[in-house]
Amino acid sequence: MLQILQNLGTGETSLAEVPTAGVRPGALLIRSRASLVSAGTERMLVEFGKAGWIDKARQQPDKVRQVIEKARTDGVAATWSSVQAKLDQPLALGYSNVGVIVEAGAGVEELKAGERVVSNGPHAQVVCVPRNLCARVPEGVSNEAAAFTVVGAIGLQGIRLLEPTLGEYVVVTGLGLIGLLCVQMLRAQGCRVMGVDLDPAKCALARQFGAEVVDLSRGEDPIAAAAQWTRGRGVDGVLITASTKSNEPVHQAATMCRKRGRIVLVGVTGLELSRADFYEKELTFQVSCSYGPGRYDPAYEEKGQDYPLGYVRWTEQRNFEAVLAMMEDGCLDVRPLITHRFPFEEAVKAYQALSEEKPLGILLEYGDQSAHGGVAGRNARTIALAGSAPAAVPEVVVGVIGAGNFTGQVLLPALKEAGARLRVIASSTGLSGAHLGRKFGFEQTTTETAALLADPEVNTVVITTRHNTHARWVLAALKAGKRVFVEKPLCLDLEELEQIEGAVRDAGKAFVMVGFNRRFAPQVVEMKRLLGAVREPKHFVMTVNAGFIPANHWTQDPGVGGGRILGEGCHFIDLLRFLVGERIEQVQVTRGRTQSGPPCPDNMSIGLEFADGSHGVVHYLAAGHKSCPKERLEVFAAGRVLQLDNYRRLRGYGWPGFRKLNLWRQDKGHAAEMRAFVHALRDGAESPIPWEEIVEVTRATVEAGGAAGG
Repeated sequence: MLQILQNLGTGETSLAEVPTAGVRPGALLIRSRASLVSAGTERMLVEFGKAGWIDKARQQPDKVRQVIEKARTDGVAATWSSVQAKLDQPLALGYSNVGVIVEAGAGVEELKAGERVVSNGPHAQVVCVPRNLCARVPEGVSNEAAAFTVVGAIGLQGIRLLEPTLGEYVVVTGLGLIGLLCVQMLRAQGCRVMGVDLDPAKCALARQFGAEVVDLSRGEDPIAAAAQWTRGRGVDGVLITASTKSNEPVHQAATMCRKRGRIVLVGVTGLELSRADFYEKELTFQVSCSYGPGRYDPAYEEKGQDYPLGYVRWTEQRNFEAVLAMMEDGCLDVRPLITHRFPFEEAVKAYQALSEEKPLGILLEYGDQSAHGGVAGRNARTIALAGSAPAAVPEVVVGVIGAGNFTGQVLLPALKEAGARLRVIASSTGLSGAHLGRKFGFEQTTTETAALLADPEVNTVVITTRHNTHARWVLAALKAGKRVFVEKPLCLDLEELEQIEGAVRDAGKAFVMVGFNRRFAPQVVEMKRLLGAVREPKHFVMTVNAGFIPANHWTQDPGVGGGRILGEGCHFIDLLRFLVGERIEQVQVTRGRTQSGPPCPDNMSIGLEFADGSHGVVHYLAAGHKSCPKERLEVFAAGRVLQLDNYRRLRGYGWPGFRKLNLWRQDKGHAAEMRAFVHALRDGAESPIPWEEIVEVTRATVEAGGAAGG
């Protein structure tokens, strides 16, 4: 299928072929009929992409600070690579779509195949959208009108926060798409409305919809006009739907308002507020969040957990329904807002118009999709790419499951450099897989992982998906007779581990490697060499300045990420196990506490006792500052000390013939790990990490993770 993509690095807008996504549980697979280009949001993204480095930095000063902090801790070269990779990722444009349901995922019963729905799906011929972000289109509402639903819901949520009542005086500042929709919705609610804008054409439309207008291009004064309009009383509320860096819209709104008036910001403005503007009148100011309650809540949007109607009357989905109902009743007329129509195949021209003209509603119309790999197409979920150059190691033919940031920034460059033949990459949505597939020279990309596993040419599977799927894909790959590399962790619990152990035994000579890359870091390899001459017990202090991650992040979900110890702490348990070279005999966990008292699994110490009497402790802490380097390892043995700082600086104290080993850039061992992996496969050797050690480290990590969460 075809999808519109934006490159934030170059500003290029393209219509790219990507595989059609499969339907997910709790979601709908929708064949698009029309979609609306958001003149405000999407123009902003396009202009940001076209901006130079300096202008990009000026627009995102918070991101600049993050880059500077990363450069201080990880080095300039690593930071530059990370920034380049981030800007290289394609952005799917669009969020106001209408189409016909092709298939409903498991658990979706209220919507059926063949029904028309609106969604916040992107501009693509086929979209897969969670059910709470979809709403049924009434029979009397056209596709063109329905395409305005999501944009309308943004304005409606701002109106709900403003809480206007019948007969109140409300000003709408900014008469773009959202502003003009708000004018109509406020009028339908019985409010008297005044619109303010610089564009005479938009002012004329607002007047057509029943509003008083202030045309700033003619030098009209909105404050004086509002005072005259309200007979000196001041307006009851102001809805700001403008997009500007200026602070003036908020100042004007405060000046217009009566005592205890309300101001709601739906658009984007400068926010250097004057206390004097708000103090005497006791004004309220609020920023509206997108479509309404549920937005950015993974439980609502991704897991389909609706909010009870009695407690949350208007969720984002119910706001969609309300907008559609107003269209059905004739209270909301979007026909005057349509300024351009383009066939989807000419979507790039739509973005040229967005940059060169002053459009309002740009509609993309989707015709017959069969010629472009629609859902009926035979190979819609798998598409051929340009193909890779001849592999340096032709015996290693790789299929990659997962196409996230880490995969693209770290693993694939290392895997390609190691010389493997990159056969096929699978992703759930198709977009990231298609992008990385083209970038690194894969022969195919797919959204159907079963097809990858069934491909007779693929003899090696690399798994980089979310943690809760690792065990499932490892078992499936082993059953298919493939050799396996899986990013950490191997699995999330002992039951999954036992299943994998059984599959390895049944396979006979199975090859399984887990991405414990730190044991391949050049400075760690040197530490291993130095410690090899020490016969007495060694003592390790591993300090991890892990940093804060919100509780609603997927890595914190026990059923998805498994928690931070299972997801990341396994690295450090394996690192100590590698350097000691002896079996882990005991794991002890001390949990930190929050101010209120309960244990905090993000702040803990893991004590490890080894068979030779060596001892190690991993201090995994989220309470530190991100400007401090993330990882430090100290080793005390035989009257000597080794000190490794963030895989950039290694110093030795008391070591004959060794003082330091410093690197220009951070090296956590990913490239060496992939080389060892590919060469072992080529030579028919065992995994570079012994299977027994992988099992041992996984058991110790599950034990530590269970203690952390308990």
